[in-house]
This record gives sequence, C-alpha cells and structure tokens, in this order.
Amino acid sequence: MDRTSTLLVTLLLFPLFCLAAGDTTNIPLNRQVFHDRIKAEQRRADRADGKLDGIIRVSPNPDINLQVTDAIFRKVNVLRNDIEKDNRLSTNNDKIRYLRFVEFMVHEFTTEWRSHEFPPALAPELVDNFSAIMNVNIEGKSMAPLIRKVPYEVGFINSGIFSDNPGYADCQKILFLKYCKLHPEEILAKLSPYVDEPFADSLVIAAFENNPSQVYSYAQAVNSPQGRLIRSMKDKRIRTIVQLSSLQQRALFYFPFLDDLIHGRQTMEEISKVVGTSDATYDSVGYYKLLVKTEMSYYPRLVAGDTPVAMLGSDGLLDMLKRKAVQHFISPINDLHENPSPAVRFHAIEPLDAEDLYYMMVLGENEIYTSSYKYAFDRMMEELGPQPHGDSLLMRVHFDHFKKFIKMAAGYNKLDTFLKSMPGESETLMKAFVANLEKSGTLEDAVDVADSYGSITNPQVQKSMLENVEANEERCVKENNERGIKIYRLLKMIFLSADEKNGIDLSKEIGIPPVYTVNYNYLADDSGRIIEQVFFYGDKDGKMSFNSYLTSFPRSEWQITQKKEWIEIKSIRGKPVWIFANLPLDNATDKDADAQRDLIDYLDQMGLKPSIVIHRGHSYHLPYTIEQLPENAKIIMLGSCGGYQNLKKILKYAPEANIISTKQTGAMDVNKPIIDELDNTLRNGRNIDWRQMWASLDKYFSKAPRELRETFEDYIPPHKNLGALFIKAYSRGGEDFD
Repeated sequence: MDRTSTLLVTLLLFPLFCLAAGDTTNIPLNRQVFHDRIKAEQRRADRADGKLDGIIRVSPNPDINLQVTDAIFRKVNVLRNDIEKDNRLSTNNDKIRYLRFVEFMVHEFTTEWRSHEFPPALAPELVDNFSAIMNVNIEGKSMAPLIRKVPYEVGFINSGIFSDNPGYADCQKILFLKYCKLHPEEILAKLSPYVDEPFADSLVIAAFENNPSQVYSYAQAVNSPQGRLIRSMKDKRIRTIVQLSSLQQRALFYFPFLDDLIHGRQTMEEISKVVGTSDATYDSVGYYKLLVKTEMSYYPRLVAGDTPVAMLGSDGLLDMLKRKAVQHFISPINDLHENPSPAVRFHAIEPLDAEDLYYMMVLGENEIYTSSYKYAFDRMMEELGPQPHGDSLLMRVHFDHFKKFIKMAAGYNKLDTFLKSMPGESETLMKAFVANLEKSGTLEDAVDVADSYGSITNPQVQKSMLENVEANEERCVKENNERGIKIYRLLKMIFLSADEKNGIDLSKEIGIPPVYTVNYNYLADDSGRIIEQVFFYGDKDGKMSFNSYLTSFPRSEWQITQKKEWIEIKSIRGKPVWIFANLPLDNATDKDADAQRDLIDYLDQMGLKPSIVIHRGHSYHLPYTIEQLPENAKIIMLGSCGGYQNLKKILKYAPEANIISTKQTGAMDVNKPIIDELDNTLRNGRNIDWRQMWASLDKYFSKAPRELRETFEDYIPPHKNLGALFIKAYSRGGEDFD
C-alpha cells in the first residue's frame, strides 16, 4: 500500500482510534468526575475547528492534524491512566491534583490556540513535555532543564501548571529570555524584575538594535529601574540615546539619523534646521527630503549586510519616512479626492522630485488612493524630464523597494508606461524583478511577483514573466536550492492557472483547497448551518455601514433579533444561514471591542464556529479584526488587506481562507452588493463559484456611476488573489511563511 493510501485509511479510521484509546484501568467513582472533565476538554479541542468528529484540524497539512489529534486524545488518555496506576501518587488527593493538571493543560492548549497565542502544531511537544515534568515533579526535582529544551509557548503553559515545582523561579528567567527573543519590542517593558541580572545589559542592547526609540522612552524615566540601568551603561550607542532623552521636545525627529549622529556624519544642529523647535518652525518638506536622502545613502549598506542603526523599527528611518509621506502628502491628496481641480487637490506634492514621489508611493502602498497614485506616478515621470528614463531613477534609488514599485505599477496599469521609458532595459528589469526570490528573508517579494502577474494585462509581459520564472526554477534545480525550487515551481503553477485555457487545477497540483469554488457543505458546521460573523466598529462611518447593512435582510426571508451587544440574523427561507454582528457601540470607550469579545465568547459557548468573517471598518480597525479571526474561517472579506504582513497573518490564523480584498479603502456601496450576493447564494443552498459571482457583479457595476464602477474594479476576488494563493500553497507543508 502506498503512502497516500495509508494516509487515507488512517484519516478514515482515526476517529475510531481516538475513541478506542480511552480508559484502560479501573477508575474509582470518586475520581470519575475529574476524568470526565478532561474528556470534556478533549471534546472542546475537537469542536474548536467547527466539527466534533475526532479530528483536530489545525493546519491544511493532514499529517500535522493527525499528530495533534493523537497528542490531545491518545497521549492525554495515556496520561490519565498513568496517573491512576502510579504508585508514587499514594493518596486520592495526589491523583486528583495531577488529573486537574492534565485538565488545565488541555484547556490551555485550546484557549491559547484559539487566541492565536499557541502554535497548535506544538501539541505533541506540549503533552510530551508535560509528561516529563510530571515525572520529575513527583520526584521533587526541578523542571528547569525540561523547560529550557522546549519552545516558549510550551514552557509557558507547563511551567504555569507546575508552579509549585522547586525549579519554578529558574523557569521564569528561562522563559523571560525565550520571550525576549520572540518579542524584542517588549524587552524593556518586562525587564524591571531582572535589571540586576547579568544578562540585563545585553537585553538593553538587543532592545536598542530592534528599536532604539523604546530605549529613549525608558531613558527619560530616570527613576525607573530600566531608566537607571540605561543611564549607567557605557555603550556609545546607548549614551547617544541618553543624550537625546535630555531634549525637551521633538527628540524622536532625530532618531532616523541616529547612525549618522553616532558616527559624526551629521550633527543635531544641522538636522534641527528642518526639525525646528515647534510645529510653527518645522519644515515638513525639508524634513521629508532629508529622510529620502538618508534612505538613499543607507540602502547600499543594507544590501551589503550592514544595517544602519535606527533604519528599522518604530520611529526608525523607514517608519518615519512612511509616516511623513502619509501625513504630509498622501493624506492631503486623498482627502481632496472629490475636488475637481488638480492644482488644488495635488498642491501638497508640488515640491517633490521624482525620488521623493517614488518613496511616497512605495511606502504608502496601503494608504494611497488609486487616483492619487496615478497622478503621483505621472508627476514622477514628468519630473524625469521630457524624455524620461525609468532606469536612471531606479539607479539613483539603488533599486530600493523596486519590486514593490513594479507590483504597484502593474496593479494600477502603469507598468507598460514605465517599461517604455527604459527601451532596451525593460527586459533586464523584469528579469531582476523575478530573480533571486529565494534569497529574501521573507516571502514578500515572491508574493509581490504573484500579485503583479494577476494585474498585468500585456500578454507579452506575462509571457516574459513566466519564462523568467521557469528559468529561475531551472537555476535553483541546478543549485539544488530547495527553497528556490519550491518558490518558483509554485509561481509557475499559479501563473499557468491564471489562464483558464491551461486547465490547471491548483487543488490537484499543489494541494490547496479549491480556488474557483467553495462547496456549501465545506462551509456548513456539523448541524448543517453556515455561521457568519461581521465585525463593526463604533465610529461615525461604522454606524452608517451598520444601518446600510441591515437593509440587506428583508423580514420575509430573514429573522433579526437584537441583543444587548449584537444582532442575530437567521434565514427563515432556504438553507440555515446564521449571521452574528456586533453592534457599532462607542468606539472611543472601547464598547465595540467589548461587544466583539462578548460575542466571540457567546459563539464559543454555543459551539457556533464562523466559517465566514466580514470586516466592516476602516483599515486602522483591521488589526483588531485579524487578531480575533476564527481558525476555521473559510471566506474572509476584509476591504483593504493592508499588505503582505496582514495577508501573512490572516493565512496563518485561517490557512484555508478565501480572501476578498481591495487595493484601497472599502466602499459601503460596493461591499453591500458583494455581501448580498454571497449570503443569498448560500441561503439558496448553492455552492459559491467566484468566477460566476464576479461576472454577475461586474455586470451589475457596469451600469453604476464611473466612480463606483472604478472602486469595484479595485476589489480582488479570491481566485485572482494570486499572492494569497501563493502563501497558501507555500505553507501547505506546514512550513512557516518566513
């Protein structure tokens, strides 16, 4: 029997194995209730994926699901029986105590998994580590050596359970150091109890290298334990931070230039000429131009592996450059998008040259409107002169962010214009765009390449990109570079599938769920219901969206019940579609956040697992929706997905999701027809076919006013979201995205 057949048989029989691997010893009646509590937690873990079926689905990879299921069922059952048989636990209370420990461990697994704090694939290691600690704890020995060997998330749960172990205090130091490696941005916030430890100075340096401004904040708190530690250090970099902290105002404006300040390449007096001493004396254009100039001088060092201090991190060069691009240029021209006069609307960007506009566009990817981008692009080309040469611009910026630039140009139908500005070099540029994707520390460049292909309409450019991908695949095969082979092979398959004539079935070829269709039964829970959750936010626009949303549900077809913090909308005709939406309560006092949290708790208590999630709110609310995504979500509509980092997180939390997103801000008058089409298709018991649905919507919006039609054209359906498809396929084997 081959491996595939064996896996299929195992998948079919595994629920039986789980049920069979139960009690193998007699359990006294007075302890039966504690075993029952563990079984209840096992069922809770099983139900967390939406179906109580003996398989805990935490990943698209069936092997990982089997390992997790085995750990939570069979291994936990072995633990229960071992506790009953262990003669070292001589009293009834001893056995009850350890049974409660097992219960807590399974409970914390499910809770931390669902809150995205625990990678569920670590379940086998969690149970094995628990078992090992239980044995040393019974012997009265320290668990510290066992905690040192496991990932932070495993150690955090298990050390908390065995808090009376003699090694508990040592474990807290071990876990703190593990946590610092995972979250360097939080080092100083949690350092206070450890400022006298030998490792304290090195942690301050680690915090500085991640984000110098956090050291600045604590250096200002001169009487705090962290502040005293920082001010006692002799490191030149830290001394410069301490010097900045003595400034009374506007100190953070100097942080992007910290490397130059430390090495004497710039002085605070020179920088102060554009920073000013107040908003009245601040030169916003001059400051932005100085940021661009500094970025252009730093980037060659970054490529060479020499990362300048404060180039990255909050208040670092890139962060400040992006913030000022949005604050001083993108937001003003976006806000005037209804003004018919270009001279008025785009007045803010008049002082910018080609390099300034280039960085404004690539760093403002998630904020810039379509019309703002197109005008800024045309303005950039004008700044290059009567015979613009795009290659000279890219050389001046040292090809910094050029893959993002190409992706955006393709997405806004400006790529042909740019390529024509560099005759004889355009093919070289596109080769470079596709080349060396395996060398990047993340998959962002590969995702940009995938998204670009989905936007390009020029058949010759598409053909060239495909050929370049195939050439790079062959190169990686010769070099035996497994990461490169995987990246380029997946890109090739996704590119070919974009043309229906090629007849490529991505589900069959690369093992991801169906791309073009979503089966009704795939969305339904084990009671045949489709559960949908909608996130609203209580600002002015959120309340308007909520009122508009309610008009989608005629009382002849839907029953609407209002609760204190949410509404429940249930179909009364057709298939059972149950929708739960929190009320857009006061956002300023976080009442909408409370409503969302209480609704999630209610759904969990009722065993209702949303397979559809819709975000109705501005992009700055989006991170809060993403953090609360249920792991079994199969369709997610988010408006703007916020770029690669958000896309990566969405698919890490909900790996099988079909994502509807847009290049810019979601529009109420576009969202409503899409949601109506989705809900009514399912209520009528039909499967979702994205191609048919989008063709119908395209026909509907073809009759709409021009502005609304163009807004709809910025929406990307799941089968066209090639970047998301790439991430899904890449992570199919259980690998992390980066």
